[in-house]
Amino acid sequence: MRRRTTGRRPLTAALLLTLALTVPLGAQATAAPEDGPRSAPTTTAGGERQYEIAGIDSAEQRTAIARTGAAIDAVRDHSVVVTADTAQVERLRKAGHRISALPAPPNRSTDRGTGQETGTLGFPPADSGYHDHAEMTAAIDRYVREHPTILSRQVIGTSHEGRDIVAVKISDNVRADEDEPEVLFTHHQHAREHLTVEMALYVIREFGERYGSDARITRMVDQRELWIIPDANPDGGEYDIAGGTYRSWRKNRQPTPGSRYVGTDLNRNWPYQWGCCGGSSSNPSSLTYRGPSPGSATEVGVVADFVESRVVGGEQQIRAHIDFHTYSELVLWPYGYTHSDTAPGLTRDDRDAFATVGRAMAASNGYTPQQSSDLYVTDGSINDWMWGVHRIFSYTFEMYPGPNGRDGFYPPDEVIERETARNEGAVLLLLENADCMYRSIGKERQYCAS
Repeated sequence: MRRRTTGRRPLTAALLLTLALTVPLGAQATAAPEDGPRSAPTTTAGGERQYEIAGIDSAEQRTAIARTGAAIDAVRDHSVVVTADTAQVERLRKAGHRISALPAPPNRSTDRGTGQETGTLGFPPADSGYHDHAEMTAAIDRYVREHPTILSRQVIGTSHEGRDIVAVKISDNVRADEDEPEVLFTHHQHAREHLTVEMALYVIREFGERYGSDARITRMVDQRELWIIPDANPDGGEYDIAGGTYRSWRKNRQPTPGSRYVGTDLNRNWPYQWGCCGGSSSNPSSLTYRGPSPGSATEVGVVADFVESRVVGGEQQIRAHIDFHTYSELVLWPYGYTHSDTAPGLTRDDRDAFATVGRAMAASNGYTPQQSSDLYVTDGSINDWMWGVHRIFSYTFEMYPGPNGRDGFYPPDEVIERETARNEGAVLLLLENADCMYRSIGKERQYCAS
């Protein structure tokens, strides 16, 4: 493949036919399967627990709930699911909301084969198909050894507690910096969203094993440079599973100066429209605490520095991005900080390209596509920063289960292969369109002419 010059390759028209697909905005998600005992409704490690708030129908109502500091976990028909502490729940009740407690995370602390409790310090035995940080690292190292001509890994920084944060590169000339559009996938900003790490490992494994035999994957490996950051919050993830039970931890593990509280919500800490619009909390006890200053979270700094390192010759090489989360089965795009479809730095053509490709990806995986703020306002998010600062077409995928899913953040490990494979087509769609996202709206000549 070519070394970096100023030219860009067009994609064939056949690859773009998939953009004609759409899905209804009101598409409903599939509930998670019944899979065993659950704990009684108890508080989490941070003193919070999940509740359902009835009679909530609008983005404005949901934004008002989020401004109490509660974290909105899922948007259902006429209700929302939140994680909140006692003080937040009291404020919501005083405001007249009807609130009911939901069960704690599923109890999978017994071994399937023996039915006996085990002394694990990681995932519960019944969920051993998930990878903790050490297991993830070992899997990545194995894939790189098996496919060294198209896979490489590098440590791009360390977490607050000193764990490696790794980026995996996938490209046909993996050790060269070629003149090809780059695409970035980030995973696991929120500690309890472990299925996202499995999504990263799925893409690394499948691209490595199927390069040369799968025409679509081969073409994208040859024509793109793909970067994957499988675990942006390793400290929080390890804390969430320590002891073999789920703690429902969301934030990182960085202490807040002058406070007894630990943790910043990484996806409210990005230095674009940080704290601007009531879409995050200034209270260190909140699950949506935005941190003491923009970009103050160690892990945000590591990922931001990596993205900024991809500015070569004054041009950002990363064209498109997905940040994987759970849950609710959604494809989301900017802006999160305003309900407006357009805003400074986001034109009608920008928005239309975002929406057209977003809807095509949602048609592929069966998710619901919408602008992020159609759910509720957030500020300091990675998507808004990626677009607002770097003009990277940045999406969030909220993975399985849907908003009515019984297991929420903790689906059983039996669904890992199915639910990661479900996103393969959407991932390839973004890669195929990354060289010129405006082609999706018929404006390639206007925006992408070399």
